[in-house]
Amino acid sequence: MNSPDIPSSATLTPERPHVRLGFVALSDAAPLAAAALRDMGRRHGISIELCRQPSWAAVRDKLLSGELDAAHALYGLVYGVQLGIGGPQADMAVLMVLNRNGQAITLSNPLADAIGRGASVKDALASLGRTPVIAQTFPTGTHAMWLYYWLAAQGVHPLSDVRSLVIPPPRMADALVEGTLDGFCAGEPWHAVAEACGAGRTVVYTSEIWPDHPEKVLACRRDFVALYPNTARALIRTMLEACEWLDSREHRVEIAGALASPDLLGVRRQLIEARLGSVTGVAPLRFFEGGAVNYPRASDGLWFITQYRRWGMLDAALDDAAIAQAVNQTALYAQAARAAGIAIPDETQTATLCDGRVWDGRDAKAYLAGFAMHA
Repeated sequence: MNSPDIPSSATLTPERPHVRLGFVALSDAAPLAAAALRDMGRRHGISIELCRQPSWAAVRDKLLSGELDAAHALYGLVYGVQLGIGGPQADMAVLMVLNRNGQAITLSNPLADAIGRGASVKDALASLGRTPVIAQTFPTGTHAMWLYYWLAAQGVHPLSDVRSLVIPPPRMADALVEGTLDGFCAGEPWHAVAEACGAGRTVVYTSEIWPDHPEKVLACRRDFVALYPNTARALIRTMLEACEWLDSREHRVEIAGALASPDLLGVRRQLIEARLGSVTGVAPLRFFEGGAVNYPRASDGLWFITQYRRWGMLDAALDDAAIAQAVNQTALYAQAARAAGIAIPDETQTATLCDGRVWDGRDAKAYLAGFAMHA
């Protein structure tokens, strides 16, 4: 177990009554915005200070320095730091999943037009006559992994057939307008912004790559959990309440207005609401659904490690499953969720991705060995 049971005599008063939460300007920061603006932490003994960050690298650096207590973070960012890939290593913790789905890949109009006329993605990219440039948001992040996985499924090698750049999400649409990019993979509302600018069109939603994939998590350093376990539980309780509040379409419309603020996303409400407001369809952002969204299943983290190995980002002989069990705070989450009367989903979950490969986390080595395209 990655967190001990709560002693019966323990006080549940948070050790840190004021918590600094980092976020990047994305629609799926909605749980943090709802929790802060509606003061949902009060009943759990905490106040929340939202701290907007310009990039995922800034989120990482401020989590490590202690300037942030916790953050809305890319699932893969947490694992990249844990494994020391491309930056400093630190023991990290995933407290809960904040959302599933809701990301996309947008390509320039010429590429989107070619695909719309029936060209394969591989042929459309080749028609440029040069190496396509497609951006993602962090080297080990979810968007890099969705982009790589989708390209490989289309017969395009993501490391040699395209040039992949890292750009902060709020810069994506502008870079596409400027012609710096041929496409990008990121979160909303930046795809809606790109389409509104006439610069490109969404060609695939990430829920079409991995239906109900894990996306952003509530993350912190593992020593924060050790030092302030009651605070960590209070944070989970607060974010579960916020995620549940967002299950309502009316509440999503409401929070879209708040997210439009310059202090949060600084994007027109209509563009945020267009893709955040829907609770059905091909790419619905899922925030709660009875807690089915939020359980930090260790196999989800393990999947990212398989992809780092697939693409040559990690070759050390490690106990990958044990790392995922240590990072994902399943016991701590269960304590908080049960206290809120929220059911704990099954540990094992099967997912079929866009290439037909099935992931269930039980044999990661065999899963990894089954990929025809790799580094």
